[in-house]
Amino acid sequence: MTKLRGLAWDHRRCWGPLDASVVPYCQDHPGLQIEWDRRSLYEFGEGSLADVLSCYDLVIFDHPFIGDIAEGDLMVPFSDHLSTEALNAFAGDSVGKSWISYARNERQWALPIDAACQVASYRPDLLERYGAPPTTHTELIALASKIRQDGKWIGLPSVPTDALCMLLTFCAQKTGNDLYGFVDRRVVESAVADLQQLTALAHPLSRQWNPIRCYDHMVANDDVVYVPYAFGYVNYASKADARHLRFTDIPAENCAGALLGGAGIGVSAHSKNPGEAVAYAIHLSSPRYQCSAYVDAGGQPGSLSAWQDAGVNGRTRNFFKDSLKTMSASYLRPTDPGFIGFFRQAAADVTKAIYGEMMPRDLSSLLDRLYTQAHETRLRRKAV
Repeated sequence: MTKLRGLAWDHRRCWGPLDASVVPYCQDHPGLQIEWDRRSLYEFGEGSLADVLSCYDLVIFDHPFIGDIAEGDLMVPFSDHLSTEALNAFAGDSVGKSWISYARNERQWALPIDAACQVASYRPDLLERYGAPPTTHTELIALASKIRQDGKWIGLPSVPTDALCMLLTFCAQKTGNDLYGFVDRRVVESAVADLQQLTALAHPLSRQWNPIRCYDHMVANDDVVYVPYAFGYVNYASKADARHLRFTDIPAENCAGALLGGAGIGVSAHSKNPGEAVAYAIHLSSPRYQCSAYVDAGGQPGSLSAWQDAGVNGRTRNFFKDSLKTMSASYLRPTDPGFIGFFRQAAADVTKAIYGEMMPRDLSSLLDRLYTQAHETRLRRKAV
């Protein structure tokens, strides 16, 4: 009996289609046993990856880890197991920059099993009195002001992780999606000013919310009408409840700059059964599975074919179709070794700045210093 152990993050969007795949896949592959464990969303995005790779064959992870993975050869490159034709097929079926987000040093370290970025969302039954969703920042401020006059709010998930993600989005928009590091402090300060304008109009609990908490509040209460920037979750569009959410493009020029998220599936370099693990990962990421059982089990596919599929969109209130323009123009943050460490150090102070507890110039100086330190550390590690 060959056994594969995998590690997912603890939300139905992730574990739903993984768990659903086990029985049918093992029936088609006699002698194979598959088991999936779960870890928190924080550990998925900012926890230690090296520590779990010794225990699992397959890991679902966030693409900013790619620099560390490539530097340490921590995973099995799919480029060593797939033909050029197969690699090109996967690349062509990628949503936005999802495919290249898992590539480094001319090797493909993971497959984009899940695709996401910061998108806008709303309660259609509440927004209808205000008209169509905003398409520019000016329209967003006007809408938020009208909503407040009626005693309701916009939502702005701004726990430290999401606050920094929004800051990166706003900086990328101001630099034409070409942000790399924090060299221009004026860009950071301008982005903070825009976010402060939004926080003044946002629900008081926004500071305690990540996207999941925000969406849970929206479907349970009637006081949050619209969210301009938060990672999309198809599960809330698929709800049968009348308080379902609709998702749409961000209110920005050309819908550009939304921070890329999503998840990749990788095979640990410690796996004793890398061939079987690679084959299973390919199955999970294939357009055929992603367009069918993957979505039915609550997943948010990484396959462009699924995002464009009429049946998939029909089952999810056009979640994919209505936010595809934003996904296609999304911003890929740096994936250099050590970026996760920089992110951890910087996030909490971003929340302080957008809530007026830290001067924007002090934040821009801090980000510049932390990013420079991370870069210098990378250079020293490379020279050793």
